[in-house]
Amino acid sequence: MAKVTTSTLDKMKAAGEKFVCITAYDATFARLVSEAGAETILVGDSLGMVLQGHDSTIPVTVDDMAYHTECVCRAQPDSLVIADMPFMSYTTAEQTMANATALMQAGAQMVKMEGGTWLSDSISMLVERGIPVCAHLGLTPQSVNQFGGFKVQGRTPKEAKSILADAVEIQDAGASLLVLECIPSHLATDISAKLDIPVIGIGAGAGTDAQVLVMHDLLGLSEHTARFVENFMDGQATIQSALKAFVEAVKAGTYPREEHSYR
Repeated sequence: MAKVTTSTLDKMKAAGEKFVCITAYDATFARLVSEAGAETILVGDSLGMVLQGHDSTIPVTVDDMAYHTECVCRAQPDSLVIADMPFMSYTTAEQTMANATALMQAGAQMVKMEGGTWLSDSISMLVERGIPVCAHLGLTPQSVNQFGGFKVQGRTPKEAKSILADAVEIQDAGASLLVLECIPSHLATDISAKLDIPVIGIGAGAGTDAQVLVMHDLLGLSEHTARFVENFMDGQATIQSALKAFVEAVKAGTYPREEHSYR
């Protein structure tokens, strides 16, 4: 696989080709994920839960994210590396620029931020200064306390209209990618069709341009998993073959299935 760029992903969307994102937090797994053919790697603040043992992503710091981004990038993966901006790391323009710069200097090719239209100015500011942005709508884990838990979003007409409006405004602000998490599959399909930028789904049905899973979830290592998670380690002899099975299932359209989706 040649080195993946945002142009690669844009061309895949235009051609109707699915692409894959898998989380990784260190050099060993970054290499395995890249060799399995995943076009993108997310250094997710999910590390707070799967590595640090927290019950949410909220305790994760910028230093944590920079450290693990450096570890991932030392593997020199062909995958495009996206790093999460952690909780409360982008509340002001100055803070946003400083923290995004730290993650890019750690090796990321893009940063990811959770939130709706209030992010538009921050996205524009970063993009104008050469920092690509992936936005994140729907169930945004950093807002878990506001949501009252990990709950599906966008089920009412009002919520669905708001998420679609946010998606359009975020694209117009200059975001390169959008993650949609835990929303009804019909809404995710509609948003993906309306946007020019690629859309990555997690618990958002099969109609998005790509799928992402936390590596520990798809390998069956997590104690509790959501409805949309499938254990790709079942029937596989090695971790590498499980990662490849996930990549192949997404590209073939056999994952996610109806039972992985929300209405």
